[in-house]
Amino acid sequence: MPTDSSRSPLAAALLLPLVAAACAHAPSPMLPASEPAAHLATLGWWLIGVATLVFLVVLFMLLVPLRERRHTIDRADVAPPHNERLILIAGALVPAIILIGVYIGTLQTLNATATPAVRPKYMIEVTGHQWWWEIHYVSADSSGEFTTANEIHIPVGEPVALRVASGDVAHSFWVPQLQGKIDAIPGQTNSFWIRADKVGTYRGECAEYCGTQHAHMAMAVVAEPMDKFQEWMRTQRAPAPEPTDSLSTRGLAVFKSAPCVLCHTIRGTDAGGRMGPDLTHIATRLTLGAGAVDNTPGTMAGWIANAQAFKPGSDMPQIQLDGKSMSALLAYLETLR
Repeated sequence: MPTDSSRSPLAAALLLPLVAAACAHAPSPMLPASEPAAHLATLGWWLIGVATLVFLVVLFMLLVPLRERRHTIDRADVAPPHNERLILIAGALVPAIILIGVYIGTLQTLNATATPAVRPKYMIEVTGHQWWWEIHYVSADSSGEFTTANEIHIPVGEPVALRVASGDVAHSFWVPQLQGKIDAIPGQTNSFWIRADKVGTYRGECAEYCGTQHAHMAMAVVAEPMDKFQEWMRTQRAPAPEPTDSLSTRGLAVFKSAPCVLCHTIRGTDAGGRMGPDLTHIATRLTLGAGAVDNTPGTMAGWIANAQAFKPGSDMPQIQLDGKSMSALLAYLETLR
């Protein structure tokens, strides 16, 4: 029968696959998709290498005296070895050299990632909320500005400037494969930038604990060729299309009569709520609830009826609708592209 002392390593061994599985789809900063992220990954690998080497050297220095002590433990007249030069070198000089090297490498990485090589053509304001991201594209012409949520589109190979803030508590904006982290602090705006050198969709996270649903405050950064990006921008700038059939027309009426209108904006309609995400083009987004669920008609219906089942503690209330009203509302929301 296994003893208590033997159960701990066994339990750890059994839990290890579960921990690895939990990280299977997590974005890794060690798989960079941009030049600034590559600088950070290089620094990370270098630090791991230095830490591993230090660990092995310290382990060796511990094992050698223990082995020698076995031969002298029964001889009281033998004093333990004492080497002042070794203590000075191993205890002060070598750590100082390592820390200086880490300091220099960190400064070089910070310098390489602090500012882009060319001035960004695009500016995005990112505001963290509990627990979703408000995304506002800034333009010199106000008619070119628009707001979306939880999804950022950028052109491949182009640096994009960010202004990051918070609407409530402290958050932290982080897209591991594209850049480092930047804090979103109430009452303060921090400047930042990102760039993607490969086409793809990159997952971002809130990296600062911000409450119950901190773990479910994700975002998607979609990097695409310039022509697709500009087409997406044109689509997002446009107001919501008018309903073209009786079912979606009734769905718009349901939206206006339900609590939805109090919290959400749909440009081109009377809906101007600011508490929740802008829904003008909700049907084009990849997920709902800041990555809580995929954006499909089925999950949309579930989210409207009982968002708390997907994201307990969120501000989205339960919306009680009969079957016909729900079908009409879903039909209308599906037109918002």
